[in-house]
Amino acid sequence: MTALEADGWTILARRLRTAAGEIDIVADKDGLLAFVEVKARPGLAQAALALSPRQQARLVAAAEIVLAENPDWGFRGVRFDAVVVDARGLVRRIADAFRA
Repeated sequence: MTALEADGWTILARRLRTAAGEIDIVADKDGLLAFVEVKARPGLAQAALALSPRQQARLVAAAEIVLAENPDWGFRGVRFDAVVVDARGLVRRIADAFRA
C-alpha cells in the first residue's frame, strides 16, 4: 500500500502515457482528482524545485487529455500534487503544488 492509499486515495493510474507526456500517478479521493508528479533528488528542496514551469505546463496538457477521455473523473475538483523523495528515501507530498 502506498502512502497515498493509506491516506484514503484510490490510485487510478500509474505512469499514464498521453500525447502530451507521462503522468506519474492519477489518484482519486471522494471525487477529488489529483495528478501527481514524483521527483527524486539528493535533497527534498532540490526535488521540489525540479518541477519546472515547463514540466508543469506539460503536466497540465497531459491532464487535459486524461480529463477529456474520462469526463466522469474529478467531479469534485482537480489538483496537481508533487511527491518529493530525497537520497535517504524520505518522502514528502506537496498537496496542490501548483495551479493550472
